Amino acid sequence: MVTDPIADLLARIRNAAMARHETTKLPSSKLKSAIANILKAEGYVSDVKTEAGESVGEVLSITLKYTKDRQAAFQGLRRVSRPGRRVYVRHDAIPRVLSGLGVSILSTSQGLMTDKEARQRKVGGELLCEVW
Repeated sequence: MVTDPIADLLARIRNAAMARHETTKLPSSKLKSAIANILKAEGYVSDVKTEAGESVGEVLSITLKYTKDRQAAFQGLRRVSRPGRRVYVRHDAIPRVLSGLGVSILSTSQGLMTDKEARQRKVGGELLCEVW
């Protein structure tokens, strides 16, 4: 059993990108699907699909995005708030990733959203991860 499913999702995406795989598959959940869809909307991955698994549950299939010289569309993924140390921020204290070139993903009372959207809606929450 995985104790931190978000860190597992980010590690699988990072490892698949380093190995230059086209897709990576992992057990699906609503939270993982929402994070993957935000990554797709921001242009860091190509496609996100939920498929029926062979044995138990559903499988989340993430198709990675590469440049022409096979570099991943993202430079790094970092888990900020962990189970041992939760990080909560107000809307006016949300950090900018690489001076606005990257994106933070927050879990708010209005659902998962990017840092730009949270600042626009003036809502804070738990700072889950950063992607650049």
